[in-house]
Amino acid sequence: MPSIDPRYACFRLRVARSRIHGWGVYADEIIPASRQVIEYTGERIPRRVAQQRLLRIYARGGDRKVYLRRLNSRTSIDGARGGSGAERINHSCDPNLVCRMTGDRAYYFSRRRIRAGEELTVDYRFHRDGPRVPCHCGARTCRGTINLR
Repeated sequence: MPSIDPRYACFRLRVARSRIHGWGVYADEIIPASRQVIEYTGERIPRRVAQQRLLRIYARGGDRKVYLRRLNSRTSIDGARGGSGAERINHSCDPNLVCRMTGDRAYYFSRRRIRAGEELTVDYRFHRDGPRVPCHCGARTCRGTINLR
């Protein structure tokens, strides 16, 4: 079962089944607004390697979950390899987390107060011209796709 690496989490978090998609990350305590929650970690790879991995996954029919986070114009982080557990945070069109880049690291911060037991979510903001990925977040403001419009 997936888990959270406590070295990168600033609050008690757990991984459990999600109503949004597969596994999700949940707060085990109240998280105040505007607080660092967890660092997104994993293997650092050049953007072209990240694109090659995506193409291989798509060519095989998407048989592996994709946990790539763009760090900057040159580098991505593959959370599937050495991730902190943040890679299990699901998408929402009305997220309670936001990603902030600091130097060569990616952190998730709370956008508002998060209740204990609440699932953590972030807007993946997939490119609008990329392959359309349906959204199942259930938010009132759901745009129906993980892609930007």
